[in-house]
Amino acid sequence: MEQKEKNFALLIDADNISAKYIKLIIDELSQYGNITFKRIYGDWTSTNQNSWKGELLANSITPIQQFSYTTGKNATDSAMIIDAMDILYSKDVDGFCIVSSDSDFTRLASRLRESGKMVIGMGEKKTPDPFRKACDVFTALELLDEAGKDDPDVLNISTKELEKYIVAVMIENQNNSRKTGLGEIGSRLLKRYPDFDVRSYGYTSLSTFLEQEFKNVELVKEGNLVTVLLKSDKNTRKEVQDYITRVLIRCGKNGKDLAVLGNEVYAKFPNFRAKDYGYAQFKNYIKSIPGMKVKKEGNISKAYRDK
Repeated sequence: MEQKEKNFALLIDADNISAKYIKLIIDELSQYGNITFKRIYGDWTSTNQNSWKGELLANSITPIQQFSYTTGKNATDSAMIIDAMDILYSKDVDGFCIVSSDSDFTRLASRLRESGKMVIGMGEKKTPDPFRKACDVFTALELLDEAGKDDPDVLNISTKELEKYIVAVMIENQNNSRKTGLGEIGSRLLKRYPDFDVRSYGYTSLSTFLEQEFKNVELVKEGNLVTVLLKSDKNTRKEVQDYITRVLIRCGKNGKDLAVLGNEVYAKFPNFRAKDYGYAQFKNYIKSIPGMKVKKEGNISKAYRDK
């Protein structure tokens, strides 16, 4: 059954977003679904909005007039919030795109998400963290602009921090005997870091980013599924299994005390942890190795090469 394309409401705060981004904003949002509402808020009697006026008709955007009776932009903020809630309760949309560099929309983004709507945030690099993190996805507008893609200030999350989180996700899956798919990595990264975007690092795809930035990460294609593996884990497991096999072959029919074997393995491979491979106990890891078995003899357990 063909999946229904999602409908989005686009709400733009004209007070602190440059008109030069409008085509980039629409192109980016169109990747998520149909844009059924396009509204922009500001004081259109002011000369400050002249750059926007030429874009409204060209991009079929409805301007919402808000007079600046007092200093500041509270009137614009309030109008956007009221319209957003009106659309939420009376219109058929699946999500909202809030375009602003203002943290005043943080609570609005949270409220819309509480109602089960997807919230895409877009704003300039100056956008405060609270609004970024309140969105499902946040995109810095400079990333969409060719002239600003090399701006180092756009980059917010270190690759070291990302690697640490990715490894944690993979270990969590291993402990639950689950594979880690590329799609899951992308989804989990966005949930943890809503403003994560591979374009910040000069890449156009997550797969290329993982392969190029993390030398210990390996992507394996199985049909349409792309699985993410840690090379070091894969190599270590083979090394540990080969070592255990050699030890137990030498021990022959006498086997080896499981506790002693465990101490020897952990001494030789300091980074080895059975739970990283989905086993709560070392004995279960031994039993998972082809040709190995564990037997209880009195008060001790022994590992044997099962011929």
